[in-house]
Amino acid sequence: MSYYAKSFLSVIISPRTIHHGYCTPRIMKAWAGCRSCNLTGSQKKYVTTNANSELIVSILGPPNAGKSTLFNRLMCKESNRAYRLGSEKKTNNTRSQGRIGYRNPSKRSGGAIVTPIAGTTRDRRECIGRLGDITFRLVDTAGVDGEKLDVAFGKGGTDSLDGAMIRQTMEAARRSDLVLLLFDARVGVTSDLAETIRWLRKISHSPKHSPDGDNQQRDIVILANKLEGDRWASMENSTVLDNLAEISRCGFGEAIPISAEHGEGMAEVASVIHRLTEEKRKRLGLPLDPSNEEESNKDDDTEKPLQLAILGQINVGKSTLVNAILGEERVITGDTPGLTRDAISVSWYWNKRPVKIVDTAGLRRGLKRERSNEIEDLAVLDAMRAMKLADVAVLVLDAQARFIQRQELAIADAVIREGRSLVIAANKMDLIVDADYTKEDFARAVQEQIELRYPMLRKTPVVPMSSLHKKNVDQLMPVVFEARDRWARVIPTGMLNRWLEEVLDEHPPPTQQGRPSKIKYIIQTKGRPPTFLLFCNVPELPINYINYLTRHFQDTFSMFGMVVRLVVKMSAENPYANKVKPKLTGIGGWRGRQKRLVSELKKTGTVPQKGKRSRYKKKND
Repeated sequence: MSYYAKSFLSVIISPRTIHHGYCTPRIMKAWAGCRSCNLTGSQKKYVTTNANSELIVSILGPPNAGKSTLFNRLMCKESNRAYRLGSEKKTNNTRSQGRIGYRNPSKRSGGAIVTPIAGTTRDRRECIGRLGDITFRLVDTAGVDGEKLDVAFGKGGTDSLDGAMIRQTMEAARRSDLVLLLFDARVGVTSDLAETIRWLRKISHSPKHSPDGDNQQRDIVILANKLEGDRWASMENSTVLDNLAEISRCGFGEAIPISAEHGEGMAEVASVIHRLTEEKRKRLGLPLDPSNEEESNKDDDTEKPLQLAILGQINVGKSTLVNAILGEERVITGDTPGLTRDAISVSWYWNKRPVKIVDTAGLRRGLKRERSNEIEDLAVLDAMRAMKLADVAVLVLDAQARFIQRQELAIADAVIREGRSLVIAANKMDLIVDADYTKEDFARAVQEQIELRYPMLRKTPVVPMSSLHKKNVDQLMPVVFEARDRWARVIPTGMLNRWLEEVLDEHPPPTQQGRPSKIKYIIQTKGRPPTFLLFCNVPELPINYINYLTRHFQDTFSMFGMVVRLVVKMSAENPYANKVKPKLTGIGGWRGRQKRLVSELKKTGTVPQKGKRSRYKKKND
């Protein structure tokens, strides 16, 4: 049996059957499509397959059809989660969350934002999808309707938000191997769905835009969503069967009934993806079993991608900066505040080095947001999650303000408390720079304002730029990689202790309660963020002395733009100090021994041997 045949058999098992205990342990082990199951063992190594061999699947459909729900259903949570840095295990910092206006309206794990409001999704969002052991690239798109298509084709103004949304959707469809056309089966074929079908019919026979050179025509499969159970098939006067019959006449075959929210109907979707994945691997001359490809690439030393999060307030130019870095219109931009909602992750290469850049929504105080606006709360939650998984966070400032605002200081505080490296991008410099005020003056002013509020952030890297005109944008990535290298640096213990000797000779720690404080040695326990352990003869050191050590350490090792954690640990002065002394009975010491020897000598006339005391005592008793 082939690899994908086994994967297909593992998918056709119903998750409802598994959760109710009707499957054997062997079937439970084979099942991998349930949302509550985790990747283990050999399943994990199949996730990172060759990018050229992965099937590109995009989800299209009218607004509020359940596209984002299906996207979250097919998303592989284990593969799309960035590598852990230890921050998620800690308790959340309520101080930073309160300043940012952070509220937790629901429990989410990095999926697309889902609300009953039509048009919630705007940008196209990509991830690694998984059904069984089959992995593929999955793309979520904005809802398509007739009005947006008219705008996209130039009938309603190409500079509008609807035009930008539909262009992102069209680009996703053109680059896909498989298009899943999703619609609400209870509503039926609407005019928006008919317009979408008409547009898909035009591009169905055109070659796809693929960077891997595979110009094969794309496949289109229709999914009838929101069909839970099988009651709809047996009800009298049900409009669902009429809707399914009507959609089958569009030329793309019969629709597959599914329920994206409950996971029903995924077996037929898995069979389609399995067949198309096999066909694509055959065309590219790759082995059908991805495990063979993984074995051949096992010894390759691949560098982990740099996790880069773009943060800032609303309408400061974050999305424009992302497009300027990538050199393409990847995310929607405009003058309207709050265009970005989902945290859009894009994988690319800078000078042959992998980077995963994440564009996030604008962060503003909770008092300035409407309490009924759940979408913005979810967008802020997504942005905070992207910050927690990042190596370097770029804080974008609006240079027109001429000073750092309170909300931007709160974002910088949250980044530092989370232990990430910080780089500041001063955007819109073209609007304030003149003959008397240069970009270097603004950068120095920004550093002084940050240092005044957070002394540990002194000399934070500031890159003045104009993302709209692409001025000095190329200077950002070298600064970001330098910040990541400093953040992940591991300093040898010998170098640390030589630095400590110089610091102690210059300024030893103060005495505490009349007892001199001593720092014996220092070691680095981990990087990301750099954490060091100070072994002392006291349980803690004064906070001002810790700040002095931190400043001196940053100056010596250039650890700027990040927090340096110095932890004090008390080491025992005498290893036998806490040892329990044996209890002595009777007269002890050399006088007692001398009296016993004299008494024994008088009675026996001989000196007692070693260890004979107890025997002599019993004999005389």
